[in-house]
Amino acid sequence: MEQSQTISSPQSRIHVLDALRGFALLGVILMHMLQHFGVFSDMLPPEPRFPMLDTAIQWLSQHVIMGKFINIFAFLFGLSFFIQMDRGAKKGIDFRKRFIWRMVVLFAIGIVGNSFFTADILTIYAAFGVIMVLLFPLKNWVLIVIAVLLLIGTPRIISTSYDRLVKTEQTTNMSQRAVSSETGRNRAVSSRETEEKPSFFKSAERNLTTGFIRKLNYQFGLNGRGYITMALFILGLVVGRLRFFEGIETHKKRNILLFVGFTLVCVLISLIPLQEVTFRMLMSGEGLSTVMLLSMALNDIHTVFFSGTLALGFIILYQTNSVRMYLNVIIPYGRMGLTNYVTQSIAGGILFSMWGLGAIFGSWGTTEVFVLGLVVYIIQAILSTFWLKYYLYGPLEWFWRSATYFKVQPFRKKQ
Repeated sequence: MEQSQTISSPQSRIHVLDALRGFALLGVILMHMLQHFGVFSDMLPPEPRFPMLDTAIQWLSQHVIMGKFINIFAFLFGLSFFIQMDRGAKKGIDFRKRFIWRMVVLFAIGIVGNSFFTADILTIYAAFGVIMVLLFPLKNWVLIVIAVLLLIGTPRIISTSYDRLVKTEQTTNMSQRAVSSETGRNRAVSSRETEEKPSFFKSAERNLTTGFIRKLNYQFGLNGRGYITMALFILGLVVGRLRFFEGIETHKKRNILLFVGFTLVCVLISLIPLQEVTFRMLMSGEGLSTVMLLSMALNDIHTVFFSGTLALGFIILYQTNSVRMYLNVIIPYGRMGLTNYVTQSIAGGILFSMWGLGAIFGSWGTTEVFVLGLVVYIIQAILSTFWLKYYLYGPLEWFWRSATYFKVQPFRKKQ
């Protein structure tokens, strides 16, 4: 068979995965809206118009949304990787080299999104996608061991142990605080410069240089967010190999039991007081003690299991006939996940940057931007539904697919 042929079609998609992806992107845009898409400003916020709602939404964002929905998005990326490799194998196609090129294209798309939103994750996903190709031949038990090691913070433990060994931890911490302080001053300066001379090109330059470095520090520094993402990619691959989503409608009892199990793990971890230690020790400037490392690991594990609870809860609802018809509404959103994610980044940059509409939306409070996120999501959902009535793929999905195969793919549906 020729390597240029495609390995899937719109008709072969698993609908629950598209709906779940649409659900994940709802949480992503709400969290990014609450963070003003990472755009820092010297504008003083007005008095809260909805203090009670603000408090409730802040609690919701901290305990339910933050880190959880993006975890589902990452897991689905790993699962999609398996689906593409598996379908290629069934058609006699070795998709590994093609997938690496696919990640190069994704990196380029991510650079565009990164120009508007400094924390856009697609460039990181592209790099991890290449690593997934290297990990693909490994057996499931090896992949699970790697994922567990990442989730318990092994890279953080190794880094901390090395610092202690060479006795540079104190110096490093002081340096990090100095850098953090300097970064804060730079942000303030950048914000004032942006107010004085708003320019998309200056903003894009900062996002792709100093902003990109900050993102790498966040992903692979003390926070270790990138390692969690890599673990979720791997778990997505393993779950794909286990054929978890094949015939999922007939496994309601299994999904309910898993949901209960994940919920119990979340509750048990929440009862461990170690997690409360992390913030206090960070604020006090103390070194990374064993207690703190354990606390951070538990927090990461809790976040992953919470994400699993949300995903399983959504799947159980999707299996309920009376609810599925409503959840099917976000299937087009999930099918156009790449287009919608990048559009979120572009919209966020325009709404909150001073070169865009930052003078209007930059001072909006918690409730206002939360509602704004819902409005943007609904508009995207409506446009996605309308678009897929006439086209086989979203614009970026079609471009990504065409670039992957070096051939213009069918785009418009036959009427």
